[in-house]
Amino acid sequence: MPEEVHGRLTLFVNGRARQVSGAMTLGELAASCSLDPKRILVELNCETLLRDEWPGRTLQHGDRVEFIRVVAGG
Repeated sequence: MPEEVHGRLTLFVNGRARQVSGAMTLGELAASCSLDPKRILVELNCETLLRDEWPGRTLQHGDRVEFIRVVAGG
């Protein structure tokens, strides 16, 4: 896996490469994408995380994050 470049990490967010600061948490990433945490599910490296896990989960170089919008219907 490539090294961190100039204090930035490369993540894959919904399949697309994105560079972020090296100290970003999953909660900060969700906020930077303007996502309402009440309306999304998050998978980090194929593991579904509870919303209360996001703030303390520091992202690592090469992590794969999937934001999944929850849609209710009848």
